[in-house]
Amino acid sequence: MDITVKPPQNSENIGSFSRACQYLVSLPERMKGQIVTFALTVKKLGQEDPRRIIHAFKVGLAITIVSMFYYFQPLYNGFGVSAMWAVLTVVVIFEFTVGATLGKGLNRMIATCVAGYLGVSAHHLADLSGRTGEPILLGLFGFLVAGTMTFMRFLPKVKARYDYGFMIFILTFSLVAVSGYRDDEVMKIAHQRLSTIIIGGCIAMLICICICPVWSGAELHNLISSNIEKLGNFLEGFGGEYLPSMEGKSKEEKPFRHQYKSVLGSKSTEETMANQAAWEPSHGRFRFRHPWKQYLKIGALTRQCAYRVDVLNKYLNSNVQMPPEIQENIKEACTKLSSEMGKALKEIAMEMKKMRRTSTAKTHMIKSKAAAQELKSLLKVTSLWEKFNLLDILPAATVASVLIDIVSCVESISEGVCELASMAGFKSPDSSVGPDEQKLTEMSSETTPGPHHDHDHHIVIIKDAELGAY
Repeated sequence: MDITVKPPQNSENIGSFSRACQYLVSLPERMKGQIVTFALTVKKLGQEDPRRIIHAFKVGLAITIVSMFYYFQPLYNGFGVSAMWAVLTVVVIFEFTVGATLGKGLNRMIATCVAGYLGVSAHHLADLSGRTGEPILLGLFGFLVAGTMTFMRFLPKVKARYDYGFMIFILTFSLVAVSGYRDDEVMKIAHQRLSTIIIGGCIAMLICICICPVWSGAELHNLISSNIEKLGNFLEGFGGEYLPSMEGKSKEEKPFRHQYKSVLGSKSTEETMANQAAWEPSHGRFRFRHPWKQYLKIGALTRQCAYRVDVLNKYLNSNVQMPPEIQENIKEACTKLSSEMGKALKEIAMEMKKMRRTSTAKTHMIKSKAAAQELKSLLKVTSLWEKFNLLDILPAATVASVLIDIVSCVESISEGVCELASMAGFKSPDSSVGPDEQKLTEMSSETTPGPHHDHDHHIVIIKDAELGAY
């Protein structure tokens, strides 16, 4: 017969009490660690972008100013409890960028004005039907307005730019129409709320624009040019990483191998910035009605190129060994092709950043096409491939074909930026040098042998006046 001896309940109580004591003893130390971690996180957040600190200051300043409607008796007597709508407006519409603040502010003010007018009109129409018919008509009006506006919010263009305005429209109409049923001073209430909302919105927008503004258009411009530059950095360094010397491949992780990945998921950010930028007035180098949609087109072309770059990066991480003979034959062409495409993309990015037209990118594009043609010729040489197993040559052939395919992507990006330059009025290149001297300089630079010019032929590029105005 088994005899089970149960431990006394006092030992369990002692264990729980001991753990509670240990928890209380270690609590100050753990709290100290959490406070230090939080402080370091806040410090890092401010160091990464000091504009966040300025934004917090601007929001606090706007809240303080609109709060005066409550603190000063003369202002409070004029607006009453409705002064709180100015505070709520600032809290709701004040965003990090000018475009986002203007979009929300104008949406809120216009929607409030229109919905308030329709709400008062609906109240007067319903009042004509008597006390019995008034709630029925108000309910019918509310159903029609809410249903129609909600359905219109599904339209793509409305969803992108006016979704917040339609939501405020429904809210304002419902508040005015419903409150007017129990309160006879509906006009006074609507006027006070409308006035305070406009005042709060104007204060928020003025502070956002006048104090260290962050423009959505400039952010989008820098984002697109930075994405193009990241792809250029990858392609420029790809040849040296994938086709190393016979001494072995470097194990060091280079920054360019990971920078491009942010390009793959930038679509939603670009679309949001473009919608916000459309609300902004003329500022700096960006005039009103700047061609922001063209930036979305360039961003889409950049992502298409980034998808192909991602394929190349997978071969950097693979352990597949290339036969030395194949490596020696395609090494120069692949290295030259990736290098020229990288230089072309970096020149395109620089052209966008400075908003100044150049012809250097076209020069690298012509060199890229020549290198791609040379690589195609090597791929057609059957004697180079027939002696190897298909599995041995497949990785090298895939990388070569992807590099050739990227040439068309880079050319599309170049054409997109050229269209943007025409639409946005980029500055022309420095014309201090005469056209004849410029041609001679370009021809001289193109025919000068470089480190990759191991062949006897040279590429001579003569640009006419139209190409020079690119």
